[in-house]
Amino acid sequence: MKLTIAFLQILPAGSLNENLEKGIKACLQAKEKGADIALFPEMWSCGYSFPREKESLRERAVDCDGFFVRRFSELAAELDMAIAITFLERHEPKPRNTVCLFDRHGKLQYRYAKVHICDFGEADDESVLDAGDSFSVADLDTKDGIIKVGSMICYDREFPESARVLMLKGAELLLVPNACPMELNRLAQLRGRAYENMLAIATCNYPSPHPDCNGRSTLFDGVAYLPELPASRDTCVFKAGEEEGVYTAELDVDMLREYRRREVWGMKNRRPELYGEISEKR
Repeated sequence: MKLTIAFLQILPAGSLNENLEKGIKACLQAKEKGADIALFPEMWSCGYSFPREKESLRERAVDCDGFFVRRFSELAAELDMAIAITFLERHEPKPRNTVCLFDRHGKLQYRYAKVHICDFGEADDESVLDAGDSFSVADLDTKDGIIKVGSMICYDREFPESARVLMLKGAELLLVPNACPMELNRLAQLRGRAYENMLAIATCNYPSPHPDCNGRSTLFDGVAYLPELPASRDTCVFKAGEEEGVYTAELDVDMLREYRRREVWGMKNRRPELYGEISEKR
């Protein structure tokens, strides 16, 4: 089983309707390139640009069953392609940073709200948003079979617990919308998360010159060793440049599953009875 993932590394167009239209065009390009899944960068509905004033923020947010999100559900069915659409979600008491994964039939597989919001005490952080409260994994139907998929959003990947919980729930592929500079250390984080959990991680970022972003969307497949190779292999299957574009990369799911059956990382030698401290509040 092989899966083609499209990274919609595109610049926001402006208004909600303009972003809707540009997002649709990007999905059409992804389908033309043979994609099974199209992944947007973080909070595409507003281009990860949102007001801090309460009423203006609520006005910018969209409903999960509103026209913006519903259009991508319909588009997924029209294109026979899964779509992970991101948006500022209308939610009480505060909006949330959310991704919805629709399968190729247009059916909602999960709605995931960012668990770790960026609350740094700065004027431009996410303290005006609500945090999510759980991690989701779904069986995504593709033309070649089922794959277990979950999501993190941007800052979530900086907490090793995020990817570990998703792995323990059975995830084989993590879809990660992003909006920050993907420099050496953040790329190393993704490499580490894929390696230690034996799963694939697809991350879609905004291109340069979007504020504080530099493209470099990536796919790490998590397969560090193959019997026929004398040393470890590069798990980075794909890395985009900084430019705007719709990029695709292929994930060899069969190779990943065989690796997970063969190797000991992840589940086999865990000692969960000793890990209680990592979930205690400090």
